[in-house]
Amino acid sequence: MTARLDARFTQCRNEGRAALVTYVMAGDPDPETSFAVLSALPAAGADIVELGLPFTDPMADGPAIQAAGLRALKAGQDTVRTLDLVRRFRATDLSTPVILMGYFNPIYSYGVDRFLRDAAEAGVDGFIVVDLPPEMDAEFCLPALAAGFAFIRLATPTTDAARLPAVLQNTAGFVYYVSITGVTGTATPDFTRVSAAVGRIKHHTDLPVVVGFGVRTGAHAASVAAGADGVVVGSALVDALRASLDPDGAATSGSVEAVASLVRELAAGVRSVAKTRVAA
Repeated sequence: MTARLDARFTQCRNEGRAALVTYVMAGDPDPETSFAVLSALPAAGADIVELGLPFTDPMADGPAIQAAGLRALKAGQDTVRTLDLVRRFRATDLSTPVILMGYFNPIYSYGVDRFLRDAAEAGVDGFIVVDLPPEMDAEFCLPALAAGFAFIRLATPTTDAARLPAVLQNTAGFVYYVSITGVTGTATPDFTRVSAAVGRIKHHTDLPVVVGFGVRTGAHAASVAAGADGVVVGSALVDALRASLDPDGAATSGSVEAVASLVRELAAGVRSVAKTRVAA
């Protein structure tokens, strides 16, 4: 399953640009709107999709993604429906990598072996499980790698030289650098420091390094794309969707376009750096 990710990063490198990685919450605000949003992402310029697994206690996420998860759970989203969402997406898109991002509790409750089997059948490419440190690799990381999935690990501003080798040891697909200390969507990163941190990580791995947390605009995406292999945007997209909902929290005719429009802006930001690279 890592083949799709490898092919996409190779494509982006050949085009002289970073990849745009977009995060949306599965089932937000309802299953059909969620599917429509997911389906719109690649055409709007997303290279890789992260799909959130709704969970009641998302400790690494800020208010926007917490609220998205609660909306999805209220609408009946669960792990089975999330895998069905990927399966429906794969019926028309065989090339865009899909990463499931979330917490271990829903996977554990589903059953690791069953989850990996069903995720493979649905067309999932990898996982980000934010509450599984390297010391717990036997729980899910190693079985996922053995089944052919990418297992993406997070590195943060507090990941020092002593800790970094453990973080990288069983990472596959790409390394996700968290650009701020704190939860998602709550601050804007210092882009100069981010570039230096990406360079430091690249001294220790050949994997692509993508940067997320705090990227909200095309200009932000361009700043990160100048030094990273990929740019992740999540809370800004979740906020765009939320702002399109009616007073009762239901989707409107503008909900899908609200997300797609921002993705186009972000993709333009990423690709604006590509033009500079190609011309250099």
